[in-house]
Amino acid sequence: MPLLLLDLDNTLIPRDAAFRAWATDFLHEHGLPATELSWLTTIDGSGYVPRSTVLSAVQRRYGLDLPPEDLVAHYRRGVNSHIHCPTSHVAALRAARAAGWTLVVVTNGGTGPQMEKMRLSGLHALVDAWVVSEEVGCEKPDPLIFDIAAQRCGVEPDSGWQAEAWMVGDHGPADIAGAQLAGIRSIWLDRGRPWSELGYRPTLSTPDLPGAIELILAEPATRPADGSAATDPTAQECRTADSAPDRVRRPSAFHV
Repeated sequence: MPLLLLDLDNTLIPRDAAFRAWATDFLHEHGLPATELSWLTTIDGSGYVPRSTVLSAVQRRYGLDLPPEDLVAHYRRGVNSHIHCPTSHVAALRAARAAGWTLVVVTNGGTGPQMEKMRLSGLHALVDAWVVSEEVGCEKPDPLIFDIAAQRCGVEPDSGWQAEAWMVGDHGPADIAGAQLAGIRSIWLDRGRPWSELGYRPTLSTPDLPGAIELILAEPATRPADGSAATDPTAQECRTADSAPDRVRRPSAFHV
């Protein structure tokens, strides 16, 4: 069965929303103004800034008199309490599995925190396999992590599985660059953002996960035998709302 590779944070689960919820609670608990939410979300960098950097800055800015490990524990408990997989995402994943796709999560991050998110969101029961970068010793955009994901689904390394696979993610330098390096088609979850990278582009873009899965289910199972740009991630330009309004950024059929 073809592989559908999926990023975790801000793709399958709304990680930034969970961070904002924790930050709002944190400000309230410490009697800090709600206007500080903007500062917190900026320094968080959608999770790409190391936790140690973020929390050290938080401790200095607000003069918190508590051990760093207590702040880390508070952060993790708070963020995890808001982790969930939206019902529209669950419906889309089930539709993909019903259509014969093998689903595998490919995520950068620490093994413990990422697996906890999988458990809390129920994703561990919705996908066929998962790969966490800390566990395997490599991370996106290294093509090796995609090969490991395929192997965990029982796919032989030299079987040409890349021709049928898709990668879906929100982060260009990890998800989309990684997919191109691995020879996999990709969908970028743009969430209304313009594409800014010059050296590579996604195969398609759309605002959200249900829309991405709808596009994948409507695409040919494999790229053309002649390697034409219609589905070749190394040759084509990303189709945008202007170039393909009927296929990209349209409302998803899987929202519930």
